Amino acid sequence: MNTAHRYSTRLAFLAAGLAMSAWAPLVPFAKLRLGLDEADLGLLLLCLGAGSMVAMPMTGMLSARFGCRPVVLVSGALSCLILPGLALAPTPFLLGACLFLFGSTLGTLDVAMNVQAVVVERESGESLMSGFHGLFSVGGFIGAGLMAAMLWMGLSPAGSSIVISALVALSLWLASPHLLREPEAGGGSHFAVPHGAVIFIGALCFLCFLAEGAILDWSAVLLTVERGMDAGRGGLAYAAFAIAMTAGRLTGDRVVRRLGGKRVMLLGGLCSAIGFFAAVLAPSASVALLGFVLIGLGASNIVPVLFTAAGNQKAMPPSLAIGAITTIGYAGILSGPAMIGFVAHAMSLDFAFACLGGFMLLIAASARWTASPHRS
Repeated sequence: MNTAHRYSTRLAFLAAGLAMSAWAPLVPFAKLRLGLDEADLGLLLLCLGAGSMVAMPMTGMLSARFGCRPVVLVSGALSCLILPGLALAPTPFLLGACLFLFGSTLGTLDVAMNVQAVVVERESGESLMSGFHGLFSVGGFIGAGLMAAMLWMGLSPAGSSIVISALVALSLWLASPHLLREPEAGGGSHFAVPHGAVIFIGALCFLCFLAEGAILDWSAVLLTVERGMDAGRGGLAYAAFAIAMTAGRLTGDRVVRRLGGKRVMLLGGLCSAIGFFAAVLAPSASVALLGFVLIGLGASNIVPVLFTAAGNQKAMPPSLAIGAITTIGYAGILSGPAMIGFVAHAMSLDFAFACLGGFMLLIAASARWTASPHRS
């Protein structure tokens, strides 16, 4: 695969990050516009995840049959069209429908771009997956920051959404000439139940995504309630985690080439586990923040290594395997916050976070059976 294929893949990941992050700054405006209480808003937010979960298992089949290019471009174009609707929907029902469709397009784009990434990486003979996922994180920072800035300057939510849609469309247009057009050879035009190594890899993705989802929703609570940090600075926990993860992914390809996938999973899982235990046992909020930095650095390259492993396994065609592990992993993001809440209610939030550290130790212990050194 030539350099153009790599740049196209990076642009696809950047576009997905831009689109995904644009919704979060719109949530308060939607709540106010439609007069929603917290319970109603929570139900509507489930529509986004439900749309993704429905679309992801089918995307592997579409990519295998038609190639990645049409799937990426069509799903990306639809997300651009739907995004302004999230700022304009006049009723809760229509907003829920838009969120479901938006989640479906993002889930489709997510799987198709990862199928593209697996093929490009495999054909290049180099480790590239961490860098691809790093561009997704960069897109998320740009999208959320730009949306927040435009809204702060007084641009309407609909106008801000159109700007982001235009950036997503531009990124996909620049990527389109070198996205993969060929269907997967012998590759699964019908549904296949996940089995073999795919189930094992998917379970590890579930644990890693579960931890990420828990940090998104509960890290600020841990700092403010358990460690006494001022409520206005509680968001520093997720910021420290996200910045460390992005930095780890942008430098991760070189790390994976040097150490190999097994060692990256082993050391990454151990580093994240130490971070969770540090956050739980920290005597102060500042030490807990260091723990979240360690979690981000350690976890940054685990999921990219797992996607590479999914592309290299022989139990299923790669496109179907990517769809399966993405779906299983995404279930972790959706269920993680609720699971942590139940455990925290029954025991304590510190105990719940300690359990997440235990999950990262399981990921570290699984390295020898999951990842193989990447050829260089």
